[in-house]
Amino acid sequence: MEISKPFFVVLIIRFIYAGYFLLTKVAFSVGMNTYVFVFYRQAAATVVLAPIALFFQWRTAPPLSFPIFIRIFLLSLCGITTSLDIFGVALTYTTASLAAATSNSLPVITFFLAVLFRMEKVKLRTSPGIMKVSGVALCLAGAATIALYRGPFFKLLLHHHLIKSHHQQLEGHAIPSTQTWIKGVLLMLLSNITWALWLVLQGRVLKSYPSKFLLIALQCFLSTIQSFLVAVAFVRDPDDWKLGWDVKLLSIAYCVSKTLCILFS
Repeated sequence: MEISKPFFVVLIIRFIYAGYFLLTKVAFSVGMNTYVFVFYRQAAATVVLAPIALFFQWRTAPPLSFPIFIRIFLLSLCGITTSLDIFGVALTYTTASLAAATSNSLPVITFFLAVLFRMEKVKLRTSPGIMKVSGVALCLAGAATIALYRGPFFKLLLHHHLIKSHHQQLEGHAIPSTQTWIKGVLLMLLSNITWALWLVLQGRVLKSYPSKFLLIALQCFLSTIQSFLVAVAFVRDPDDWKLGWDVKLLSIAYCVSKTLCILFS
């Protein structure tokens, strides 16, 4: 049971991310601004995570020096703010299924970056090395196939009132063009690259600042400020900042729940 536990955790996380991709796409389809969405989700995550981090690790946390703070600031800028903003734009060009498919390229990109930064070694003449390379090739081939092959378009079968307007949006808009789709695929890939870079570099930052909860909470706080500045720069309509009791608020709440589930898994 202990051996199979990590596999069950990974499976649950994939289901959680599938819901995240779907709800986020629905929120964007009904008019949620992508930059405002990133700001709200990071602000909500900060409000929830900060008290938890302070409660568990405030007394045992190492001192935060200025050089480490700068590294954390740049880490949050690259792996959270930039990655999420690019992902939001890419999702408006494509679909939730593509987002889920291209997320399978994340282990591949992370592996390449880990090798590049000499955090991972590959011995091609050994069985583990061959298995690693084979796994990378399979993940990349699967993600590329789903990303580049466009089959028939299916509407969602859900009819809950929260996403009813989403069906109306689908009926009133054409399927994305090939040019738009390719643009979305490239942006999704760029988002995964920045995300993978965040995963790799975060391992190094954790060696200097090992308080995981405080590190995540601080990154959420910094990315809240960063994403707010980005949203102010790109969003001109005050109505884009309004939230109601609809799928927009639900998607933000789900994002926070997703972060908590993964953090404590």
